[in-house]
Amino acid sequence: MPPTALGEFLGTLVLILFGNGVVAGVLLKDSKSEGSGWLVIALGWGVAVLLGVFTSLAFGGPGELNPAVTLANLALGVHTTSVAQAHVLAQFAGGMVGATLVWLHYLPHWERTADPGTKLACFSTGPAVRSTGANLLSEMIGAAALVFVANSVLSVAAQGTQPATNLSPVLVGTIVLGIGMSLGGTTGYGINPARDLGPRIMHALLPIAGKGGSDWSYSWIPVVGPIAGAVLAALAFAKLQG
Repeated sequence: MPPTALGEFLGTLVLILFGNGVVAGVLLKDSKSEGSGWLVIALGWGVAVLLGVFTSLAFGGPGELNPAVTLANLALGVHTTSVAQAHVLAQFAGGMVGATLVWLHYLPHWERTADPGTKLACFSTGPAVRSTGANLLSEMIGAAALVFVANSVLSVAAQGTQPATNLSPVLVGTIVLGIGMSLGGTTGYGINPARDLGPRIMHALLPIAGKGGSDWSYSWIPVVGPIAGAVLAALAFAKLQG
């Protein structure tokens, strides 16, 4: 296991703790932040990405926190297959532990919340309008936007020859905030297989009071869509950069 995997595990854990944590705070019954809305969720996820990337970097990781990004880097030759596999496993593990901590943190609120779909939304994403092709396309576009714009923002041309490298997590968090506000209304902008599938598995496994099904028929979309979008965007960016 490469030393970078620890950073990816801890960073993804923090990402999900804060990201799914804000969703739970907004949706669950009798939370003090109940009903505070989509803007709070989008802001919370932007901050979650910032904090997760900083945590990953502090423990030697690259701050990917996303199997789609890791596989895009594999396609570009940034990672070997073994390193990419280790990062993906660490990200999924971090997502599952982070989701478990959210469940524990809001423990009294699950039984107070009547709707099983609301409880599932605190773990994983779902479409506003269920349409397989449109939902898949939304996830592809969201992940492609993340990768393409992040590469642009972090490029030498954008940052100059002496970039303030410690601002990179802030910039990436801002991109995710923008995606959430502009593109997130269709599918909840999973754009990250570890963010969606890891917590969905924990929703299925944990003894959550009054939970329903985990919507496995939809679960492949926020996995396949982000991977396809991220890889295509990374290859397109590299090609256009020459």
